[in-house]
Amino acid sequence: MTIAQIMFLAFVGLTLLITFYAAKKNTGASAYFAAGRSITGWQNGLAVAGDYMSAASFLGISGAICFSGYDGFMYSVGFLVAYITVLLIVAEPLRNAGKYTMADLLAYRLKPRPVRALASLSTLTVSTIYMIAQMVGAGGIIERLINIQFAPAVIGVGVLMLVYVVFGGMLATTWVQIIKALLLIAGALLLSYLVLQHHHFSFAEFFSSVSKADYGGTSEPKNLMQPGLKYGVAAAGPWGPLDLISLCLGLVLGTAGLPHILVRFYTVPDAKTARSSVVWAMAIIGLFYIMTTFFGFGAATILKKELITTAAGKPDINMVAPILARHLGGEYFFAFISAVAFATILAVVAGLTMSASASFAHDFYSNVIHHGKENRPGAELKVARLTAFCVGAVSIGIAIFLGPSVNTAFLVGLAFAVAASANLPVIIFSVFWKRFNTAGAVAGLSVGLLSSIILILLSPNGVFGKAGAIFPLENPGIVSIPIGFLAAYLGTILTPRDLEAEAKFAELTVRAHTGLGAEKATAH
Repeated sequence: MTIAQIMFLAFVGLTLLITFYAAKKNTGASAYFAAGRSITGWQNGLAVAGDYMSAASFLGISGAICFSGYDGFMYSVGFLVAYITVLLIVAEPLRNAGKYTMADLLAYRLKPRPVRALASLSTLTVSTIYMIAQMVGAGGIIERLINIQFAPAVIGVGVLMLVYVVFGGMLATTWVQIIKALLLIAGALLLSYLVLQHHHFSFAEFFSSVSKADYGGTSEPKNLMQPGLKYGVAAAGPWGPLDLISLCLGLVLGTAGLPHILVRFYTVPDAKTARSSVVWAMAIIGLFYIMTTFFGFGAATILKKELITTAAGKPDINMVAPILARHLGGEYFFAFISAVAFATILAVVAGLTMSASASFAHDFYSNVIHHGKENRPGAELKVARLTAFCVGAVSIGIAIFLGPSVNTAFLVGLAFAVAASANLPVIIFSVFWKRFNTAGAVAGLSVGLLSSIILILLSPNGVFGKAGAIFPLENPGIVSIPIGFLAAYLGTILTPRDLEAEAKFAELTVRAHTGLGAEKATAH
């Protein structure tokens, strides 16, 4: 058994113990869906960071910075800046006006059944697509790192994720994410230290090397500080710069609509703690993305190019950080980074499954089918666990069917685009626009969902490939996000005023921004 496999098993054993402990505390819906609202600000901040920093962040961005330089770094900036939107717009109103899901906020003053049905569909769509991307990434990474075949690796990750969610609920999921965040920050700090040590702890020497990176002397020097290596007109054609803007829009606005991020704010006792947790998350995520600069640029200035390219000479983006760790820290550090990659995937898929199961059980089953009245005690929890099994099984099956060659960036881009185009417009209008009504919410959710999916399918990453692409941009955010907002606006002004919804706007405003009445309504 290799060192990496031993570390993998140690992490799995620790998280299973946490799940066993958490299972004893899952005595009701609040405990299962929201960890009993007992998570502190710093704990939730770590959990949010752990939920957000996916395998694409840890492995993909370091590779993107290594090969694309400044353009890859701009990708990471988009992830960080996104939390300003979450802090200023979403966190406090969501915590004060909701109970378990995003749809709780929408249903506060709108007709609950239609908005809950569509919000649940959007949540399931975003979560499943994002989860498939993580599963495909998991299979490929584990296959490369510890020599387990793709299909068994995907099934193993899926089974563990289901154990955390079905038995441990949100409490177990939260602590898996906290442990993952701590491990990831520790690994990133050590790797950054080793990179700077290689450059004699001189930032001048480090950035001088970056400006003339030669990948260990095996290629022509390339100035990675120069913008445009990936999205410039020369590299990507006339649509390149616009594609970067579209991608950044999707990242910055999509984060505030990601269901697995939004449900985290229900695990804290009040809005003040929700704000505190966002600040903690921004600090942790900011620190991490600053460090991706060191090990992304570090790989370009330290490693030989043949170490980080495939046999066909293409960039091996996902292996840049692990290979750099092995080169600078030896097999033990490589094993640790491999285990961190595994922990990263487990934490994210657990959070995605938790949000999907909560949305279906609470929004669709309890409030759409049974009109908000639980037909029998404990039914909502049973449906949530069953939904977790179904979502997990579907994600595992599709990931294995697609195989390791599928473009995971395409799937992640779709998830962010759907979240920004469908979820965010209705959240913002519901909180800040008195005239907004149920028809507007239905229009925004449905049109935003469909437009983003259709544009992605017609993009260079879609069904027709680059040669037959009808829509020229890889990420549709710059088009689909305005369409989502416009649909929500037109759906509102072209339909009769909803006086009942407008009457509750003042009540929602007071509660969303002060928290009055929030504790009583969300205590059960």
